Amino acid sequence: MGPVQLTTDVVSVGELEVQAARILRRVNRDRCPVVTTQHGRPAGVLVSPRDFDDLAERSRFAKAVGRGLGDVESGRVVEDEELDEELEKAFKRRAKK
Repeated sequence: MGPVQLTTDVVSVGELEVQAARILRRVNRDRCPVVTTQHGRPAGVLVSPRDFDDLAERSRFAKAVGRGLGDVESGRVVEDEELDEELEKAFKRRAKK
């Protein structure tokens, strides 16, 4: 996703209504977000579907890392040997089914 260019990537809601197809083609082609304004203030951001998926995945990853760090800080950890034993037991139970 490219950086926002204030001269070309900020459009009013009215301009978006009139030129939606052209603006959406540009967002997808250039992979550059477009900021929409309403009454002179930012009201939304258009991004390509691929960029949206990338942003969502990064957010999920960052949250998972945060939860993991919180677990470490709280002492909710398992030693490697204990994890190996638990996984081995779990896989043996599955193999028997």
